[in-house]
Amino acid sequence: MKRFLSGLIVGIVLVPVVVILYLVSGRAPVATSDPPMPFEKLIAGVALHRRISREMPQSVPLQANEATFRAGARVYRQNCAVCHGLPKGPAPLIGKGLFPRAPQLFPPNHGVTDDPPGETFWKAKNGIRLTGMPGFGGALSDDQLWQVSLLLANADTLPPPVEQELATASPEASPLK
Repeated sequence: MKRFLSGLIVGIVLVPVVVILYLVSGRAPVATSDPPMPFEKLIAGVALHRRISREMPQSVPLQANEATFRAGARVYRQNCAVCHGLPKGPAPLIGKGLFPRAPQLFPPNHGVTDDPPGETFWKAKNGIRLTGMPGFGGALSDDQLWQVSLLLANADTLPPPVEQELATASPEASPLK
C-alpha cells in the first residue's frame, strides 16, 4: 500500500512538473507554422463542440431569402472575406497565416453548408479561442450575424445576384499582395 501511495504522489507531482518544464523550456510548438501540441486538437475540439451544441440557437429568426443573402454578402465581404476568402478566389494570406488556417467557406472548399446556421452564428458571435477567429458579438448586430450565417449555410445554392454581390471584391476583402 505504501508503494502505491508513493507512486500516486510521485505521479501527481511529476506529471505537472514535466508539463511545466516542457512549456518553459521553449520547446513547445507556439508558432503558427508548428504542428499542434500533443492532444491540442482533441482537447480544443471536444470542448468547442460541446459548448456549441449546448449554447447554439436552435431556431433562426430571419428568412433564408435573396434579400437576407445579399445583406449577408455585404457583411461577409466587409468582415469575413479578409480571412475566409471569396467564392472562386484564392485563399487570403491572412487566413493562410493563422493556426489553424482559416477555412475557406464557399464551395468547392469544405465550407459550412452542412453546419446548422445556429452553429455558424455562435462561432461568429463568440469567436473561437486560440484560432484567430474573433467574436463579432460586440461589433455586429444579431441580424447581421444571422444574415452571414444563412448566407454560408446556403452557399452552395445562392441565387446569381448574390453570387455577383460576392464576386465584387471590396478593398478590405482583397488578398494581400
